Amino acid sequence: MTRPASQRPASAEAKSQDRSASSARGAEWLAGAGLRPTRQRAILASLLIGDGQHRHVTAESLFADVQKRGESVSLATVYNTLRAFCDAGLMQEVLVDGTKSYFDTNTHDHPHFYWEDENRLSDAPADQLEITRLPGAPEGAEIASVDVVIRLRRRN
Repeated sequence: MTRPASQRPASAEAKSQDRSASSARGAEWLAGAGLRPTRQRAILASLLIGDGQHRHVTAESLFADVQKRGESVSLATVYNTLRAFCDAGLMQEVLVDGTKSYFDTNTHDHPHFYWEDENRLSDAPADQLEITRLPGAPEGAEIASVDVVIRLRRRN
């Protein structure tokens, strides 16, 4: 019995085409921010936006993805590159507590769900969030942004 195409293992040629498209997307992303496409940046950019979808990653989860792909990039380089991507406006850092940072490829203002039981960050529907009033900023200061992280846990 022949399996439908959607259930067949991807051929080496298809994987190569996917990786090539992913690399091209990553290179375009870096060029748009004026970043030099070093080997490490290209690998990380390809993993982050190569499929055209937004991602929420930690440095550790991205490092694990690099290793699964069989590439060689140190964890310190992953951290430094994520910071460089944030500085260039390609990503935003989302702090979920004092020790855990996630990096989001969607740089538009939007709220997040943080699944405490799973240590996972996801987008929350921005059109359902209403903030009707904020406290006034202290004298000499202005509000730069408002970050909304809605913490969730599974019901028992």
